[in-house]
Amino acid sequence: MLNEVKDRDQVAIDSALNGWWTASMQNHEQRISWWREAKFGMFLHWGVYSEAAGAWQGKPVPGYAEHLMRIKKIPRSVYLNLAHHFNPVQFNADTWVKQAKKAGMRYLIITAKHHDGFAMYDSKVSDYNIVKQSAYHKDPMVALSAACKKYGLKFGFYYSHAFDWEHPDAPGNDWDYDNPGGDKKIGGEKWYDNHPEWLPRIQRYVNEKAIPQIKELIQKYHPDILWFDTPHKLPLSENLRILKAIRATDTASEIVINGRLARISGRNFGDYQNTADRPAAFYPVQGDWEAIPTTNESYGYSKFDLSHKPASHFIRLLASAASRGGNLLMNIGPMGSGAFDPKDIKILNGIGAWMAKNDSSIYGTQRSPLPLQSWGVITTKANKIFLHVFEWPKDGHLYVGGLKSPVNKAYMLANQREIISVKRINPLDIMLKLPTRAEDDDTANTVIVLELKDHAPTIQADSLRYVSTNISLSRLLAYDATQHGGKFGFGDGKANRYYVSGWKSKDQYVEWTFRTDFPAQFNIQIKYVSDVASGGRYMMSLDDYQVNRVVDHKPSEKNHTDDGGTVDLPAGIHHLTIKAEAITGPELMKLLEIQLRPLQKD
Repeated sequence: MLNEVKDRDQVAIDSALNGWWTASMQNHEQRISWWREAKFGMFLHWGVYSEAAGAWQGKPVPGYAEHLMRIKKIPRSVYLNLAHHFNPVQFNADTWVKQAKKAGMRYLIITAKHHDGFAMYDSKVSDYNIVKQSAYHKDPMVALSAACKKYGLKFGFYYSHAFDWEHPDAPGNDWDYDNPGGDKKIGGEKWYDNHPEWLPRIQRYVNEKAIPQIKELIQKYHPDILWFDTPHKLPLSENLRILKAIRATDTASEIVINGRLARISGRNFGDYQNTADRPAAFYPVQGDWEAIPTTNESYGYSKFDLSHKPASHFIRLLASAASRGGNLLMNIGPMGSGAFDPKDIKILNGIGAWMAKNDSSIYGTQRSPLPLQSWGVITTKANKIFLHVFEWPKDGHLYVGGLKSPVNKAYMLANQREIISVKRINPLDIMLKLPTRAEDDDTANTVIVLELKDHAPTIQADSLRYVSTNISLSRLLAYDATQHGGKFGFGDGKANRYYVSGWKSKDQYVEWTFRTDFPAQFNIQIKYVSDVASGGRYMMSLDDYQVNRVVDHKPSEKNHTDDGGTVDLPAGIHHLTIKAEAITGPELMKLLEIQLRPLQKD
């Protein structure tokens, strides 16, 4: 059986690497260029579940609203009745697209078919679609495609290729059909390895619905991008077969494909990678990548989810993604009526107001070669460096560490008139004299432009992290630490999950090396997640200073903070390490970050 599994996937990989996939990648740089320039897109999760609005039989349903059918185990026939009531009479494609463009978004991706199997367009492959089964009887994708062309946005679809809770042969529905891939874990997580004899049924779904509908979307709407999800529900051989069909249909090889269609350890067969859902921080990623936050905690609309973040959260997240060479695809869950939730419109308007003055610091920018800074993040473009200042220095002195290149001019991007004085304090660092406070409407992210010499071939920078002694908080994230002694894992980046995990050996440790220009006294806080798998003792060392702390088991996953005391640091290079002294649980802890707070001396 294992040989059969290995042979099946290896044949598919060999076929891709020695033929069609390799040929399609020759056009990769050309098709991905618009996506790299765009930086910011709108994700739309909209479907039958939007009509339910996070409720079933009069009661709130926790979790992702778009997973309603799975969470409540709703039979296909009952879910179809909900579809009959779906009538988004307030839907207006121009309104949606203009709202996205006003927010500064340059591409739009909408769910053509989510996991519930319901097509949100006029599909000739399956009658399970909005035109045939809803009270609306129209194809909103025709209007959206036209509106995106009209207003200059790239357009594409999310298509759930691996999950389909409607089709009797597809993975996921284990309440109607006892199929694998659902919550019952029939056949195990990798059912296709344990039961290859089940593959013919799944292949029938792929042949009868998934591939024909994807071809339909390509031929009817000519999308710029296709977005897929949950590839682990199908064997790699099937995912690659779908990808091959896409490239055969898209003969010019122009459609950008995300990284959740076909991937295997060490290789992504898409044009770029995706982070996990709802990220608040970004783990290290090489190459092209995209993060997919959502305005609250659900992707589909839920009237009960009131956890909307402020516009400032996304303004900073967008700049942070761009500073690390990534894109931000921000999700909105339209209501069943076809209108946007007013809370989402408020967020979009807030982002749009900032982008109207600062969009050149995002569009077409590149990953910064400068080191991480205490006050914010940095993006670059040609001979310009954009300083995204999240934390304004109270004394008005902004220290930019690691910049060797000479600066011709510095100014505020929002007004482009306020010239800022620049002083070089040593060969590596400069100091900018700022107003004592940021402009009222730019406090989330004030952008300062540094213009270098026009003919400078590259930005000259030192890579060593810089810690400012006049910024109230410097965060050394575990994501950004140097790892030693073994493989750590990364949390998915959600609000309390931006940790390193898998700390199972005393040989493993993490280290941050940073530089300061002035002597200062710092208070140290160590933040981590402690749960039933945690336990042991660790030592934190900062140069010659050391403290020992105990990690206790906790009944549930919980953020914990240990006080690391205070330390006087001279100007210079410093090394901070966390090492295990004893591990009494399956792992030591899930380390989040080290916080350094400068203290005012009497």
